Amino acid sequence: MNVSGKIALVTGGGRGIGRGISLVLANNGADVAVVDLILANAESVAQEVAAVGRQSMAVAVDVTAQASVEAMVRQVTERFGRVDVLVNNAGVIGAGGWEDREKPNEEDWDFIFEVNVKGIVRVTDAVAPKMKERRYGKIINIASIAGRRGSDRNMPYNVSKAGVISLTQGQALDLAPHNINVNAICPGLLWTPMWERITARTAMTPNPEGKTQRELFEDYVDSSTPLGREQTPEDIGNLAAFLASDFSQNITGQAINVSGGNHMH
Repeated sequence: MNVSGKIALVTGGGRGIGRGISLVLANNGADVAVVDLILANAESVAQEVAAVGRQSMAVAVDVTAQASVEAMVRQVTERFGRVDVLVNNAGVIGAGGWEDREKPNEEDWDFIFEVNVKGIVRVTDAVAPKMKERRYGKIINIASIAGRRGSDRNMPYNVSKAGVISLTQGQALDLAPHNINVNAICPGLLWTPMWERITARTAMTPNPEGKTQRELFEDYVDSSTPLGREQTPEDIGNLAAFLASDFSQNITGQAINVSGGNHMH
């Protein structure tokens, strides 16, 4: 999974899966631009990248705002000169206060799609032109096994991740003539800040035994994952590093599960 000398841009890189991807890429030789809505989070991860001997930078971005996306890409290209690998990881599970709602509302639908789907479109459209000029690029969109099946718990999130899978296929077809690979990763069950919020949502996690959020998560992993273990941000990073490498030159338009068998497709 050698990505030595490559320049990677990771959105939502300040924590969770994005942090894991950033660090795995760095440990495999990439320089990494860590971008996040919260600059302090991006700066913390950028420092970790630098600690393993790679070049790094931290940039704040709001992927729902075109001007913010364009400014971020300018900063990254001014610093590094190019982007070889784009990881579209920024994502949300609901609008503010979603944990307290029994069902998603219109604000949830709109905000989730602005970030999870249109955010990928904005960032990719800002990065792809220079990749086209160089006839080289690796784009990795972070979807979810939630996009593989319907759910009555959080329909807008599942639908958005199904949209990411379809978007990945469309982008792969669009960019293939320019020698740009586009693939998606579908993570399974990871104990991340997002999952902490999910287990805190009483409507989704009846808890008559008074278990901790972590215990509720572990019970769900045990009951739904054939391999019987949760996934980690590093697991997602390992696949991202492979897709970012030249070993994946003939893989495009694919959505690959990293779920311990939770979903098989």
